[in-house]
Amino acid sequence: MNNFISKSKKYWKSDASFITLLVMLLFTVFFLPVLIEKQEDSTNFLNVMFIMLFIIGMISARERVYFIIAATLVVIHVVLRIIRFSDIPYEFYFEERVVILLNLMVFTVINFRLLFRDNEVNRYRVIGAINIYLLVALMGSFGFELINLSSENAVLGDIIFVGNDHDFGNYIYFSLVSVTTVGFGDILPGNISTKMLSVFLSAFGILYPAVVIAKLVSTAPTRVRN
Repeated sequence: MNNFISKSKKYWKSDASFITLLVMLLFTVFFLPVLIEKQEDSTNFLNVMFIMLFIIGMISARERVYFIIAATLVVIHVVLRIIRFSDIPYEFYFEERVVILLNLMVFTVINFRLLFRDNEVNRYRVIGAINIYLLVALMGSFGFELINLSSENAVLGDIIFVGNDHDFGNYIYFSLVSVTTVGFGDILPGNISTKMLSVFLSAFGILYPAVVIAKLVSTAPTRVRN
């Protein structure tokens, strides 16, 4: 068991893990919303996927402080999920979303530090940069959901929100069209909070590729021509 844990830590701290994480994020961001719309019980996959992602973040943390923060948030997240799906007559859905957002923030920081460690550039690091992009989109989706849960008409459009996991597809869609600056106009920010968040995501979507490319190019080893 200890050998398995040791190998898992070694793998998730390596560059090769960026590929596995990319597959998981692509499944979560692009495939799960469609699956949830087709099959209502598919929200179980969403819950399991986020728990898996956050456990991976805990394992891949190189610094002790990040490990402690990630582990604490994972425990809180699991407890809140157990409460929501148990017979206990209490539900902390809003608090659960706050914990997920915090978990995503910590997970993004951990991956960002892994991405630029040792000033090394390779194809895995490029994939890692894509992972950060998708993680920010996920953070944006839960940011929109929290704002919409705390105030009415925060997100406008021809969309019906039911107030649970089934809304994930609409929120991640809104976040993605904001990050990519597509803005089809079918879903709109309804108050100043969602407007600022959508503008922030759009600014990130424009600046992040340029900054990351510049950083990767500047840290890449230069070859001396004879």
